[in-house]
Amino acid sequence: MAGGRCGSERPAGGSARRGPARRNGAEGRRVHVLFAGSINVGGRNRFPMAELSAALRASGCAGVRTWGQSGNAVFRAVPAAAREGADRVAAAIERRIGRRVPVVLRTAGDLAATVAGNPFPDDEGLAQSLHVGFMAVRPPADRIAALDPGRSRPDECAVRGREIYLRLPRGAARSKFTKAYFESVLGTAPTFRNWRTLRKLLETADR
Repeated sequence: MAGGRCGSERPAGGSARRGPARRNGAEGRRVHVLFAGSINVGGRNRFPMAELSAALRASGCAGVRTWGQSGNAVFRAVPAAAREGADRVAAAIERRIGRRVPVVLRTAGDLAATVAGNPFPDDEGLAQSLHVGFMAVRPPADRIAALDPGRSRPDECAVRGREIYLRLPRGAARSKFTKAYFESVLGTAPTFRNWRTLRKLLETADR
């Protein structure tokens, strides 16, 4: 991939096929992964994971497991309950910190496809340099085309459906590919996770 190339819809380097739907428990329940953005970062926007878990359970979600303190959860639920749980989490966070943050859902199969669809070379530095931004909706093609690939060289980005892949060899702190930049150009707020976290969440979802 050329340096700084951003917004391309070329086929990904890995297989982008969705894995089979993971089901566990009652008929119709699927394994879901929730990503809540902008909480417990640098001591700001504190939101206990116990409250996140409680909001999901109140919506009928089962087997709730959180990962870290940055708003990650894996659970089983029918789709309607998963959506209700995400809405409850977003409302609970807003009550506590005073503003709305992105809360995004994926199935375990979606997450497996995201990991398999990484468009960047799977080299030794991948775990440290790769980040993925999850969006609630797929941005329009004209907005994707408006992204500036040369904004933060040598950083690279690629939009694939509802995900933004970022390769940041100098680290996220020095990049101009920020959440605010993507929200302003794409019109939807992403929440980012590093590659290690995504692999751990996928392992948790597969158990």
